[in-house]
Amino acid sequence: MELTRATLPANSPAGIWPVLYAYFDHSNQLDRNAMRTQIERTIAAGAPGIVVLGLATEVQRLSRSEREQIVDWAHQDIASRVPLAVTVTGETPETQIEFGNWAIAHGAQWLVLQPPSARTQPERFYFDFFASVMSGLNNTAGAGIQNAPEYLGVGLSPESIAELARQCPNFRWLKGEGAATVLHATIECLRRSGSAMPVFNGRGGQELLDNLRSGCAGMIVAPDSFDHQVSIFQAYERDPAEAQQLYEDVLPAIVFVMQSLDALTCYGKRIAAWRMGFEVSHDRGMAPTAFGLDCARRFADSLGPYAG
Repeated sequence: MELTRATLPANSPAGIWPVLYAYFDHSNQLDRNAMRTQIERTIAAGAPGIVVLGLATEVQRLSRSEREQIVDWAHQDIASRVPLAVTVTGETPETQIEFGNWAIAHGAQWLVLQPPSARTQPERFYFDFFASVMSGLNNTAGAGIQNAPEYLGVGLSPESIAELARQCPNFRWLKGEGAATVLHATIECLRRSGSAMPVFNGRGGQELLDNLRSGCAGMIVAPDSFDHQVSIFQAYERDPAEAQQLYEDVLPAIVFVMQSLDALTCYGKRIAAWRMGFEVSHDRGMAPTAFGLDCARRFADSLGPYAG
């Protein structure tokens, strides 16, 4: 049985949420206007919430002060119109607890915990890590984990996720990153354990419709094709055939930017910027090639000006 928003717990997140890109100016500082523009345009396009400091935000390339700056700017620019979700990274539970509680104090209503960078520990290590972090967080915000073994190198099994939900009452959403079949197995395991926790996928919107069929409450995706994905989500609820056609139209652009995280933060970032009416001034990661820019421009043109 497909999960619908009506079967989710009250006040649970659902729908298509954008995770912001980090834009930098010519002096390699965070670009204030570009960060504000993303929020204004995605909210106008139907964002039910905003996510910051995810993989698309190049969190691994940001200093602590820059992470705080992005959270503060987002809280200021959102101005309570939609919830703010903040991704939390760190190598120890104490580090994540400290930053998570800081983010809550500065406007975060939802948190997404990433595993530490250790890649050789047994699964129980990551289970205990997340449990320790959640036990130390201010429970006024809902906590979740990013379970992305394909991108982060580690992850929890569906059974471990269900057990973590039983053990931690503030574990209230899951950001998965995997095939729709994998997310479906996770959702089924959660339901068998009695949890109605909303589960999101990401991966740029790949398998968007199959993720919704699998029971996902929504998707967390970068802004480049976000507005189109909102339209697909809305169409799916009223006319699945229309949603299928809309998805087939946008899928080539999704595939192009999701070849790697570097491709996403180099070319996906430019597609979003061009569609929103500004230019990328500086790259901290991979530099674009002339051919890559031609491809990105073609996809930006095919997607058209930003909706809203």
